[in-house]
Amino acid sequence: MNLAMKVLSCLFGSLFCLLVSVVPGAGAGPTTSPPAVPNFFDPQHRVEKPDLSELHSLRFLTEDDYPPFHFALPDGSLAGFDVDLARAICEELKIACTIQARRFDLLADALNSGDGDALIASLRIDAQSRAKFDFTAPYYATPGRFVTLTNSKVVATPQGLADKRVGVIGRTAHEAYLESFFPRAARKPYATRAALYAALKKGEIDAFFDDAITSSFWLAGSDAQKCCTFRGGPYTESRFFGEGVGIAVKKGNYTLRQALDYALVQLVQRGVYTDLYLKYFPIGFY
Repeated sequence: MNLAMKVLSCLFGSLFCLLVSVVPGAGAGPTTSPPAVPNFFDPQHRVEKPDLSELHSLRFLTEDDYPPFHFALPDGSLAGFDVDLARAICEELKIACTIQARRFDLLADALNSGDGDALIASLRIDAQSRAKFDFTAPYYATPGRFVTLTNSKVVATPQGLADKRVGVIGRTAHEAYLESFFPRAARKPYATRAALYAALKKGEIDAFFDDAITSSFWLAGSDAQKCCTFRGGPYTESRFFGEGVGIAVKKGNYTLRQALDYALVQLVQRGVYTDLYLKYFPIGFY
């Protein structure tokens, strides 16, 4: 997939930018080459190493039931993209690190009561979560993507999808996005993803539009049977699909947030982030 690289938006000042294709028609063909890796780091921005003299250890909080981001292995140890990223941050900062699991609904209270220092649990950055925490720059975001049958000739552009049957989960941000930017597509809403997937495999729709992470898991799984592929996109407009996912710290903890942002930049520069992304997402969602 050849992505037309451009800056979509600079989040959190000039520190991080999301470099992906957002032009309708760019990368409209099927995904056949190695997955593209999202890059939130602005290469023009120099990040100074913060004073870490007071930071001797770091206690991360996560949960253990959201593979492949964070999950428990049979022996009870934690694994996943978020878990490995947390460990890489501690290694980069050269500090002792612990990672403890809590139920997702208990994470906020655990952080604010001092049971941990940072929360890394695929927590979306939005107005509601910003009221409770301060966040690092995002370390991933969830785009929307089209999926078609592998041998389909459909071109995933507003023109190419005109009068084509496009499935989508009803009453979602993805349906609203189609209505706004692909108005000539013949939208077919479905109540469940199972119905959406079945409709594409049976040829009842020409494509579907959905959350790219969920779609990548389906494409890589046994149910899809290598029937289908991403086509076009990714589409990352924040007003439809959110600002992304960041590491949360207690409100006002500027020193820790700065240290985490610095570590994220270093991991991107050294290729560690890319290695982790490809490890957990062999069918990339960008």
